[in-house]
Amino acid sequence: MADEFVNDQGATNEKANNVKEGSKIEVKKGQWKGRKGEVFIVRDNSVLVDLGIDSETNEPIRTVVNHRNYKIIKE
Repeated sequence: MADEFVNDQGATNEKANNVKEGSKIEVKKGQWKGRKGEVFIVRDNSVLVDLGIDSETNEPIRTVVNHRNYKIIKE
């Protein structure tokens, strides 16, 4: 339990301990499977990820990914 992340609400999550804002991840499941992106917010059960820019609308592609649905890319 000492190695687990404890947020301000008191919830714990082991994977949340390893990922930080600015970390690079690869999505393992869902619509964005295989895409790589950068974490910009870490939550209790998920992370918010910036996946790039949409070529048609020039808007950022951002999504929410559950902790079990991504892997951290070592830099």
